Amino acid sequence: MNASRTWVLLCAVVAGLVSAASAVTIDWVPVGDPGNAPDTRYSTPGYGGVAYTYNIGKYEVTNTQYCEFLNAVADADPNSLYNTYMGSPAYPWYGGITRSGSSPNFTYSLISGRGNKPVNYVSWYDTLRFANWMHNGQPTGAQGSSTTENGAYDMSLGASVVRKPGAKVFLTSEGEWYKAAYYKGGGTNAGYWDYPTQSNIPPTAETPPGTNTTNGSANYNKVVGDLTNVGAYISKPSDSAYDTFDQGGNVFEWNEALIASSRRGCLGGSFVLDDSYLHASRRSNEYPTGEGSSLGFRVAEVPEPASIVMLALASVGVLRRKRA
Repeated sequence: MNASRTWVLLCAVVAGLVSAASAVTIDWVPVGDPGNAPDTRYSTPGYGGVAYTYNIGKYEVTNTQYCEFLNAVADADPNSLYNTYMGSPAYPWYGGITRSGSSPNFTYSLISGRGNKPVNYVSWYDTLRFANWMHNGQPTGAQGSSTTENGAYDMSLGASVVRKPGAKVFLTSEGEWYKAAYYKGGGTNAGYWDYPTQSNIPPTAETPPGTNTTNGSANYNKVVGDLTNVGAYISKPSDSAYDTFDQGGNVFEWNEALIASSRRGCLGGSFVLDDSYLHASRRSNEYPTGEGSSLGFRVAEVPEPASIVMLALASVGVLRRKRA
């Protein structure tokens, strides 16, 4: 078997392992340039400096993905992972998931046309439990230590919960989120944009797919009047330098930052607010129990799948050397 055919087979095996392992598949993009300088333009010591390579969700977590999560672990839902406003799609709620039955036999369904919109009405604690579920391999069962209550985060710590060493999937830190949104990439001292559309000028607030090929387009300032499907703005540069979408507008995205002793960070603005909330200098926050139509999230991971592919590539290199 020649090396190129071996490489194709190895890639297929890796892809099969990744897809077979889970019902929810996150479209990851790599964030490289480890050890980049932080952005000190608006604060000291600044944000966005990350010492390691990581993967981040290309898109916000969607109603489809969160609905899978609910059906796996929320038959009884003792931790209120579901908010009843999720079941109301019309103004002013903009939800995307309905619930039927009664505890301990709840079932969850998508509202037509809203599966690919970002999930909203999630608290900070809900996002950590989703990350734990992903970390644990997306198990099915009651909300306990093997499903939602331990893994990347020990939820028994309450308001003091922090990311555990060895976390595989996790809510983004403030630095991880900020770097993916604003860093220009291509080195460790490349600098930062002011907006997550590779621009220092606000993106155009307009309906998808967008028309501004200089500063990008985004969903904010009530122009669309609803959430948009994730990744709907395909007119470049509506994505960041690392190819993430909707880090400006649509929904605020929770991050791990502890602010003012009891609040948690949420960045990126929303579909109802003006462009000042999309700016790199804007550090928004909310109480961790807060839930609303403008609150969502995205997750990040250690780059284990990439490491597997690199190992496969190294193996092909060994085969080539041996054949030579």
